[in-house]
Amino acid sequence: MDFKNMGKVSVITPSYNSADFISETIESVQSQTYTNWEMIIVDDCSKDQSVKLIEAKQLEDERIKLIKLMRNGGPAYARNQAILAADGRYLAFLDSDDQWHPQKLEKQILFMHQNGYSFSYTAYRIMQEGGNPTEVVFHMPSQITYKDLLKNTAIGTLTVVLNQEKLGKVQMPLYRDCSEDYGLWMSILSHGVTAYGLNEELALYRKCNESLSSNKWKSARKTWNTYRKVGRSNLPSTIWYFLNYSVRAMRKHTRTS
Repeated sequence: MDFKNMGKVSVITPSYNSADFISETIESVQSQTYTNWEMIIVDDCSKDQSVKLIEAKQLEDERIKLIKLMRNGGPAYARNQAILAADGRYLAFLDSDDQWHPQKLEKQILFMHQNGYSFSYTAYRIMQEGGNPTEVVFHMPSQITYKDLLKNTAIGTLTVVLNQEKLGKVQMPLYRDCSEDYGLWMSILSHGVTAYGLNEELALYRKCNESLSSNKWKSARKTWNTYRKVGRSNLPSTIWYFLNYSVRAMRKHTRTS
């Protein structure tokens, strides 16, 4: 397969105190059968050994690039800096504790290339904090429109690939009290774009045990704020969308508990 003609993939990875997992995350990118990629890791003022581990990986692979921020800006700001530095045709998102299957990029880029899609996502599996895969797999609908997205936060960030030649230079909203990735998908789809799902399990999402109940309520508040600030929904619409979100979120939380 001619990966060069299909285009480079810029992998967007924010990192903050990620020493426990970052090496495995990088290795999952290095293992990709699709080899035309760059991995842009933005360290958000880590206080552990993250930077040293990333720099060690840089020495063995010139496709890995590190940006060290001078002040802590949060994951959305870190991702935005990586996006600004990216020169690939495609943007792919992978957080510093998650992993990809070796054929993830090859299958997804071919899926987009053959169909002319600008936004795609895949199914993914939950893994425990220690790295053991669970039985929980989130399968995806074949497509999601803007109206679908308002009632469903199913898209996993670690599975998303965007064609920035078609969409332009996107940026995540910098509201700390919003869901920044969901806000970006909302912004893109609000312009008539449809996101398409490759319903194949190609990624592993690490579920950490720290403050699970607290994170659930924090996520709910962020989703509400995203409707109001990014989607600019009025109060009745926000309540309707949030009720739909809540039902799906409870089902999702029950599966992963």
